[in-house]
Amino acid sequence: MKMKSTLITALGVILLSACGSDDGTTVKSDAASKADTKMVEKAPEASQSSGDIRIVGSSTVYPFSTKVAQEFKNKTGYNVVVESTGSGGGHKLFCDGVGPDTANITNSSRRQKKSEFEMCVENGVDEIVEVKIGFDGIVLANALEAPTIDFTAKQVFLAFAKEVPVSDTDCTMQDNPYVTWSDIDANLPDTTIEAYGPPPTSGTRDAFVEVAMEGGAKQVACLAALRKEDKKAFQVVAHTIREDGKWIDSGENDNAIVQTLVNTPTAMVIFGFSFLDQNADKIKGMTVDGAEPSFENIAAGAYPISRSLFFYLKKAHVGSVNGLQEFALEFTSEEASGPGGYLEEIGLVPLPDAERAKYRSDVETLATYQQ
Repeated sequence: MKMKSTLITALGVILLSACGSDDGTTVKSDAASKADTKMVEKAPEASQSSGDIRIVGSSTVYPFSTKVAQEFKNKTGYNVVVESTGSGGGHKLFCDGVGPDTANITNSSRRQKKSEFEMCVENGVDEIVEVKIGFDGIVLANALEAPTIDFTAKQVFLAFAKEVPVSDTDCTMQDNPYVTWSDIDANLPDTTIEAYGPPPTSGTRDAFVEVAMEGGAKQVACLAALRKEDKKAFQVVAHTIREDGKWIDSGENDNAIVQTLVNTPTAMVIFGFSFLDQNADKIKGMTVDGAEPSFENIAAGAYPISRSLFFYLKKAHVGSVNGLQEFALEFTSEEASGPGGYLEEIGLVPLPDAERAKYRSDVETLATYQQ
């Protein structure tokens, strides 16, 4: 696993302070973004008239987008404002319409939902360029001094589902009774289940329930049978996170969560691999179904909880926002998102050659997509 201590420090300062970077690029954490919302609403045209590119969305894609913004600023002088709002919040802002008071790009740690695409179209955002930038894993991590745990996907589901079956073969549902990890399996630590996880607006939360929770639920025999009989009923069970305090919605500031984890070594956090990679001096990742959350395992498809990362570009703004397409070209360049690129250095797992070429071409031609 690659550790980049100098870049970790730089990104940590950016995320926690929400200040302008030394090179003039404007970056904002979730808290800063919320604080600045009123300013944007009061004077929406100021950002666009000054030539700023405005990006909203995923906290997972945030450090990658921020790094590209810094490199792009150094090369071109164009300023880029990056806000961490969560994937869901980003799509809402992006789809708000076309014009100087709306976002140019939204980052997303999942593919845009059909309902979000339809919202965009309804609001006149009917030409969107979809760009997949790479892969990321979803990691269960704890403090370095805490016990190392080897999970199965089934145990992950049983730990965090709101309701669980009374047994593998009896799908009579009950409120989740598990208080400690050892309640689930005697081989797990006898410590209280306590996890800081992404909130419902987060693409990481969406990916976690779709990949990890569903994957674990399918390992329960009666739920696997339910999935074949009634997929919607199965998804309700698999996607509903417990609300009794064992799972704590932690917001979008992943660096602050890392510090919370260091201060609470019995707890666990669920977030993107890139944050584990950047904070490996403080925390460690758990294996899932025998696979370590490593760059190599995610790239090879061996780590079971992984997902694709995206950004979405508003075609109508190209030509009216200085440097917008050029920024997207920088993001999809081999120097940035290719093997050995500067985004790989901070945890992005590159796409295969053919996919990178495809999305690069889509940015060059401004090819739009349909859901």
